[in-house]
Amino acid sequence: MAFISLGSNIEPETYLPRAVHALGDLGELVAVSHAYQNPAVGPTPQADFLNAAVLVRTCLSAFEIRGTLRSIEAQLDRVRTEDKYAPRTIDLDLCLLGMQSLKTEHFQIPDPDILERAHLAVPLAELMPDFLHPDLGNTLAVIAAALRSGAALTLREDLVLGLAT
Repeated sequence: MAFISLGSNIEPETYLPRAVHALGDLGELVAVSHAYQNPAVGPTPQADFLNAAVLVRTCLSAFEIRGTLRSIEAQLDRVRTEDKYAPRTIDLDLCLLGMQSLKTEHFQIPDPDILERAHLAVPLAELMPDFLHPDLGNTLAVIAAALRSGAALTLREDLVLGLAT
C-alpha cells in the first residue's frame, strides 16, 4: 500500500482532484482523505496550501512510484525550481510504502516530515489510522493527534466531494 501526500497552493480546487484522478495510474485507489488548508511553509509569504492524501494498492517499487509522481506533476503544470518552498500547482510525495524503510540521495521512506508536519500526518492518518509507522511503531492516528493540537490546519469539507469523485 502506497500512502501519497498531495499539496497545492496554485488553483488547488482544480489541481487536487485532477491529481487524485491521475494517481489511478499507480494502481487501485483505496481511499482519499479530506482536504485541509494550512499556511505555506517557508521564508516567503504565499497563498495557503490545500493538502490531502491518497492510499493506493500497487505492486510498483518506490522508484517506479516516484517516477510516476514526477510525471503526473509535470502533466499538471508543476514547475520545479531551486526553491523547495516555491508555490506549486501540485506536489506529490510518496510518504509510506507498506512497512518499507528506504533512504536514498533524493528521498526517504517513511518520509521524515510525517513526524513533524500536521498537514502530512493528519490526512495520512485518515486513510488508515491504525497503520503502524515502520520505524517508530506508533500508529498514524497517534502521530497525527500529537501534531494536530498545535497546528493551523482547517478542514475543507467543501472539497471532499471534489476529491472523492
